[in-house]
Amino acid sequence: MWLLALCLLPVAAAAVTGAAPSPRVTRWRVGALVGTAAVHLALTAMLWRLPPQQALNGWLGDDALGTIVLTLTSVLFFATSVYTVGYLARATPRGGRVFVSGMLGFLAATTVVALSQHLAMLWVGLEATTFAVAPLIFHRHDRRSLEAVWKYLVLSSVGIALALLGIFFLASAQHGVPGDPLILGDLTAHARELQPAWLRAAFVFLLVGFGTKMGLAPMHTWKPDTYGEAPALVGALMAGALTSCAFLGVARITQVTTAAGLTAFVQPVLFAFGLLSLATAAAFVIGQGDLKRLLAYSSVEHMGLLVLGLGLCGVGTYGAVLHLVNNGLVKGWLFLVAGNVVLATGTSAAAGNRGLVRTLPVSGVLLVAGLFAVTGSPPFGLFLSEFTILRAAVDGGHLAIAVSTLVLLAIIFVGMAVLVMNMALGEPAPGVRPVRESAWLLAGPLALAGLVLLLGVYIPGPVQATLARAAVALGGRVP
Repeated sequence: MWLLALCLLPVAAAAVTGAAPSPRVTRWRVGALVGTAAVHLALTAMLWRLPPQQALNGWLGDDALGTIVLTLTSVLFFATSVYTVGYLARATPRGGRVFVSGMLGFLAATTVVALSQHLAMLWVGLEATTFAVAPLIFHRHDRRSLEAVWKYLVLSSVGIALALLGIFFLASAQHGVPGDPLILGDLTAHARELQPAWLRAAFVFLLVGFGTKMGLAPMHTWKPDTYGEAPALVGALMAGALTSCAFLGVARITQVTTAAGLTAFVQPVLFAFGLLSLATAAAFVIGQGDLKRLLAYSSVEHMGLLVLGLGLCGVGTYGAVLHLVNNGLVKGWLFLVAGNVVLATGTSAAAGNRGLVRTLPVSGVLLVAGLFAVTGSPPFGLFLSEFTILRAAVDGGHLAIAVSTLVLLAIIFVGMAVLVMNMALGEPAPGVRPVRESAWLLAGPLALAGLVLLLGVYIPGPVQATLARAAVALGGRVP
């Protein structure tokens, strides 16, 4: 009942807000958005107190990793919905009816992904996110936003088509094996009986397909344009929640393949995609001149770290799961701050923004703090998760991977610091005065920043236990 309620609540809200006759973003639509987000977060919190739930004959379930992704998505969506109240006081998105219903549709789709125990249903949920978020990217209705949304649709469609082939190959690998088709529990329980050739093909196609949704290099090319053109609050949901759901798909097929004893096949592929993503981010971060595009390449970097940790196994798996949470929270934080910059100055380009610490005092400070958080500096949570992944590389004898990762992370830090520090501490244009910032626009990023800081110094017991269960289920272990 709880799982169905979580999936159907945003669907119902999206239908009501989309069917109303008024085409504008009215107060009641915004109220419906915030109210639905709050109820969804409350229902998600209840799952942490209840025994494991199942619905639809096991097609839906709240295992440890799915619960982590669901909670991350719900927290980000609530923070973004609160931010939307302040955003709509200063901006009027075209297609207001689609704006609210599209956000609620995105919440419904990501909820289905997080709770899916049937891999075909997970695929359907990820496909639904594409259609829910595409109208939100086409915000300015100009040539650049049209190009961005078409690039996103085309590349996402290619990726999701490859993932569908992977689903077919996985079903073929399960032919003649006991258990319900494509149910995660049955796949892992009988993994040794799956046909290895079909399973290898399924892993490759699902990794490339879901990796495209994640933004792994070289399938990342949609990210800079999409994040650069979409409203920052949409970028927060995509970089924080959508990529986490796509990683969940990669983790599911890795879990099955590892349980089948094909770790030697899986590891080199994950290492290759992880290091290539880090190298690509390092190359394009240097000299970057736009804040939102900078955050897009930062997302490519962290997607690389996630699959790298997954491939390292052992404590690396735990580091990847922890990094999933930290990255999602910090991306939401930074994109919402970028949104404040755009609302105040009209652009996210560095050339049009100098001295933000003086002109936007709170957002400027949050931007500088976010620089150190997203680059893995203590005492923020990403330091702990990145350190755990590097420790796994060293403990596993992968010294070349550890050294390469450290060098690339250092390059990325320098590239990001140059842009952010120039924007935050540079000399503002003559006559520019401090802007009074809305509490609605600051509440979300401040809350997310607090959570990232908390996870760097203390992980609550229930969260630690759930992270540990997720890591063990993926074949890893707790440090």
